[in-house]
Parts: sequence; structure tokens; C-alpha cells
Amino acid sequence: MGRSRRTLPEELLLLALDPTTGTTAQPQSLDLGLAGAQLVELALAGRIAPDGDRIAVVAPRPTGDPTLDCALELLRRRGAPVRAVNWIGGPRLGLRQTYLSHLERCGMVHAVEGQMCGVLPTTRYQATDTAISREIKARLDSAIRTGVPPDPRTAALAALAHAVGLGKHLYPGNEGRSSRSRLRDLIRHDPMGGLVAHAVMDVQNGAAAQPRRSPAPAGRQAAGPGARTAPEPARGVPAQPRHGSMARVVAH
Repeated sequence: MGRSRRTLPEELLLLALDPTTGTTAQPQSLDLGLAGAQLVELALAGRIAPDGDRIAVVAPRPTGDPTLDCALELLRRRGAPVRAVNWIGGPRLGLRQTYLSHLERCGMVHAVEGQMCGVLPTTRYQATDTAISREIKARLDSAIRTGVPPDPRTAALAALAHAVGLGKHLYPGNEGRSSRSRLRDLIRHDPMGGLVAHAVMDVQNGAAAQPRRSPAPAGRQAAGPGARTAPEPARGVPAQPRHGSMARVVAH
């Protein structure tokens, strides 16, 4: 796939960046959204496809995007379709920083160094050209305002923005309530985006990793109400090395 067009993870991150403070809205859920956005981007590129509530690799050839290709290879190594909620709920250490660094290399954001409590070094990222973020949001605005079914990419972006809680960031206050509601409704216009968005919300809500309606194995007591099963970790994702107490903090 060419690099002339921004990927969904990049667009989602640009939507979340505050142009004034350089912080990202909903940082914890945003990390889940970026993992989900990778799945949608791979689906749009014809590399994966939904299989019920699972994701199946249908064309393992590289896309040309190193970060997406890493995700595609990890999916391929599974050898069988993986549940979207398990994939998104697995560890994705450094994914947000990977995309921030990429946007910086592309000249779309620049790093601003600072300190937390006057001691701990921090880094914030501010947009170098806010017109890019405005163009991305304008696509959502148009879909919300006109009611015309958006293209799959815009529909998936809307679904992910809603899933990670960016509605109040993009359309704040009481005056933005109807826009937030319509943003949520756009989720139905793209099946893959809808699948991934619901998986993101399921992970945030602590959904069990085992498929629904799966009978308990014989001789084993079923988990009681409220019991949770930890999401299946993503294999092949190396843990980041721990740094000292003066490690640089990426500001949320």
C-alpha cells in the first residue's frame, strides 16, 4: 500500500491530539483504539477479513507499512483466526509512541520537551499543521451533518473515535450531544469498523476472553457472575526494557 494516504491509526491519533497542549485525549483507551485501527487498515488493504467475531489473515503479503506489517505477521503466526477482543486486549507496549515518532518524522507533529514536577523529563507532541487535523475532523462533521452514509474509512474512523471516548473531545458540552449521538450511530456503516469498535469497548468493559455461550468444560466449575478472564496476550510482542526512575515520560 502506498504512503500517500494516512493510515487509520495515524488519523485516530491526530484526532486525539490537543493542538494547544500537545496532550492526547483518552490515552488509555486510545492505545486500544490504535490496535483496533491497525486491524481495520489491514482489512481495507485486503490482508485480513472478519470471520464471525474473529480475524483471519487472507493475504499475508506485506503492505509496505512497517508497523502494520508487524501486526500482520503476528496475526499470521497465530495460525488460526483470533478473536478481535483478545487481539486488542493483548499488550501493545509502545504502540502510541511508535505512531507519534512516525508522525514526527513525517513533519506532522513536533516534540516539545518539558519537565513534570520540575524533575521528571516529559515530551509532548504538537501538530505542526492543524489543517490536517481539521480536514480529518471535517470528514466526520460531514457524515454527521448530512446523514449520507460515509465511505468505509470514515465510518471506521467514526466507530473507533466513539469506541475510545473521543466524542466529548471532538464535540464537547451540551451543544455537542446530538453530534456525539450521531457519531455513535455511524458505527453501523462499516462491518469491520463496527466489529473492532465493539471489541475495543468490550475490552474496556472487562469482557471475558472466552467466547460467549461457550459451555463450561465437564468437571470444572463455571465462573460466577462478575468473574473475569484476562485477555489472551499477543504473542511475539517484545516487552520494552525498563528504564530508571528518570525515564522520559510521554505526556498524555
